[in-house]
Amino acid sequence: MCGIIGVVGGGAAAPVLLGGLRRLEYRGYDSAGLALSGEGRLLVRRAVGKVAALTERIAQDDPEGPFGRWTTGIAHTRWATHGAPTEANAHPHLDRTGRIAVVHNGIIENYRQLRSRLEAAGHRFASETDTEVLARLIGDRHQGDLRAAVVAALREVEGAYGVAVLCADEPGALVVARKGSPLCVGIAEGRVLVASDPAALVAHTRQVIHLDDGDVALLRADSVDVSGLDLSPRHRSPDELPPDVAAAERDGHEHFMHKEMHEQPESVRNALRGRIDLRNGDAVLAGLGRGEDGEDATVRRAILLGCGTSLHACMVGEFAFEELAQLPAEAEQAAEFRYRNPLVGPDDLVVAVSQSGETADTLAAVKEARSRGARVRGLVNVVGSAIARQTGRGVYLHVGPEVSVASTKAFTGQVAVLLLMALRLGRSRRLSPERGRAMAAEIARLPELVERVLERESSVIRAAERMAHSEHAFFLGRGPMHPVALEGALKLKEISYVHAEGYHAAELKHGPIALLTEGTPVVVIANRSPVRDKTLSNAEECRARGAGLVAVVTQGQEGPPGAWADLVIPDCDPLVATVPAAVALQMLAYHVARIRGCPIDQPRNLAKSVTVE
Repeated sequence: MCGIIGVVGGGAAAPVLLGGLRRLEYRGYDSAGLALSGEGRLLVRRAVGKVAALTERIAQDDPEGPFGRWTTGIAHTRWATHGAPTEANAHPHLDRTGRIAVVHNGIIENYRQLRSRLEAAGHRFASETDTEVLARLIGDRHQGDLRAAVVAALREVEGAYGVAVLCADEPGALVVARKGSPLCVGIAEGRVLVASDPAALVAHTRQVIHLDDGDVALLRADSVDVSGLDLSPRHRSPDELPPDVAAAERDGHEHFMHKEMHEQPESVRNALRGRIDLRNGDAVLAGLGRGEDGEDATVRRAILLGCGTSLHACMVGEFAFEELAQLPAEAEQAAEFRYRNPLVGPDDLVVAVSQSGETADTLAAVKEARSRGARVRGLVNVVGSAIARQTGRGVYLHVGPEVSVASTKAFTGQVAVLLLMALRLGRSRRLSPERGRAMAAEIARLPELVERVLERESSVIRAAERMAHSEHAFFLGRGPMHPVALEGALKLKEISYVHAEGYHAAELKHGPIALLTEGTPVVVIANRSPVRDKTLSNAEECRARGAGLVAVVTQGQEGPPGAWADLVIPDCDPLVATVPAAVALQMLAYHVARIRGCPIDQPRNLAKSVTVE
């Protein structure tokens, strides 16, 4: 969630830190701060609001820039978990002496017990945060060796953390550690950096070391020394960052979300590239493995794990796995998985779906499934992410970086790859070559289908103009379009702040219809499918009660009579149609939010990557 950047060596630290924070702004945050070390003292500055407010604060306090020669520092953007967004709660936090500074992502679950113990020992806290507890704990353990103090403190804490620590008494050094919250170390000429997201490092280096859980690293300008919590050495080799990590410009679009929506023909094409065997009606997914340790006819059940948008992709995947592979499948909320004593074993395929590959709940579910012997595979977008490393096998989406908090191309890439996985499992089981070839050809059309939907943006804008002044909306779908309805409602509420609910269309008359009033927008997904007529009947029930209908329909078919607008998608297989339908609803949410004047790329209270439970 929050952003961390740190640097040691190689010139002035402050510009590097502020530049890194600006590259992390897309993650969502409510305050920012930095700490610099030099001349035997610390400089700490914090501000509520955007990084620009912190930059202005530093310029006001330090107009001559005398700290420009200080080369060691840490900085942070905070998304509030403990305490309101205030300057006192912003990071970095200090120990009792004011000579040790800490920035922290994650949650210290036993912070209350630790805080009570420290207060009994005479500590007086300046904030409401769990991070200040960690800072003071490190300070109490410090006896001249910062890494030893950090290790001693971390042995006492429970929960997740990504931390960076500096001390005025140990110039030219940073100590960083991770457990459940991502950190990577960048190696540049005469300089070493650390960040919670590689995007903050690309201006300085492409050589990064991805830290694993339990790693503690001592960083100096010319060295990276990684150990475990027992201080035993650990070898970590650097990786080369892919070029697209740096691709974070709007390229003439008003918002990143708009840019990313329009990148979807190419992002879906990249997700499918080299993975469709049209001749044999099969999919080529080498990362999943084959044979006795792969996903073949011995799999008895599939469990698809995700949160938020990724969960909706899993729900589409559930339909695909059952229809194409005739394999029992369950889409499960990853946050619940490890708390419900899941019945999984060696014959179960567990697919963990996450854009970032760092989603805390999904990562915890992966560990639980692995401990029970399941065949666990990852479906993530970020190369080298925690879920990718934990699973060891799976499929990368290759849809490119996604900056806007509201996921677009990651969702369509996830659905596309899940369709490929279902096709491959089907061909390993009972799916005929003829049906396989037909489905492979339909999946191969996806980039073109998405492109054709994007060409109809003007009709979506007209629908958005009718919806933009409503404070409530409903989305209805059946079969694989039910999760698309859920995703459409989620997009609308995320970025436009319109209260929106997605329902299975058959559930409307079991309660929600009581909420319909004159002019309430109801988005009905009524594309070509075996249940289209029933969905249109549900739409008519809404219209009879004064609702304003917006219909997603297949080209060549009519929508419900009297609809405000029809959002037309190309004719295609009903499973494949989930992708173009989702793109139409992404555009609808975007334009409603734009008309309402909302901060689309950084909606309030939301973060791009949820790395805490």
